[in-house]
Amino acid sequence: MAFRFKLIPFVATVLVVVVGVQLGNWQQRRAEQKIALQEKLAQGAHAAPVMLDGAPVAADAVDWHRVTVSGEFVRSWPVYLDNRPYQGRAGFYLLMPFKIAGSNMHVLVERGWLPRDPAVRDKLPAYATPEGMVTLQGVARLNAGHVLELGSAPPLTPNAIVQNADPLQLARDSGLTMQPFVIEQGAPAQPSGDDAQMVRDWPAPSLGVEKHQGYAFQWYALSAMAVIFFVVNGFRRGKTKQP
Repeated sequence: MAFRFKLIPFVATVLVVVVGVQLGNWQQRRAEQKIALQEKLAQGAHAAPVMLDGAPVAADAVDWHRVTVSGEFVRSWPVYLDNRPYQGRAGFYLLMPFKIAGSNMHVLVERGWLPRDPAVRDKLPAYATPEGMVTLQGVARLNAGHVLELGSAPPLTPNAIVQNADPLQLARDSGLTMQPFVIEQGAPAQPSGDDAQMVRDWPAPSLGVEKHQGYAFQWYALSAMAVIFFVVNGFRRGKTKQP
């Protein structure tokens, strides 16, 4: 059986294969990244908590690790992250610098979720902040999460309601020396426990490893089908041309 080659179908097949393989490889890399994150989460959950003592710590060294720290909240510098719903309710995430005991180093603590007043959008919710020396535990994160923000981010000020904030930005705008990561507070601050009304049901990272692997398989399958289609049709054209 003869095979009849045609240039245009060949070029179209090559394009489909190249695009399909590249997209499949990209999805496969995304899956590998999510698997690495999954392993990092498991290691951080089972490792002993990292004690922060005021020495600078690289963010990557503690990302997703449990940490414990003693010190006091900088009560004059709360920042509120807007558009953080919880179970269908509008609300804020409260961020507050925490001065580490025995040092001039601070770490940004994501203290919890607070509901928004449905009648007055910019009314700040009431909450209690422990006074004096406390010890808190939580999980270190590279940032406090990011939501879509149009335009450039405004400078941070005390009691600001903003879409996004990070430790380096807070250090620049407040003049405080900051660790380059955020702590998602877990256990209530001790010994007071007077901030227990805050919700600390932190969302787990969306991994979706199987989703990326499934997409990769679909793109690879599309590339394979394009080749098969080109070959089969080439032989069909050759067969129809025979006398």
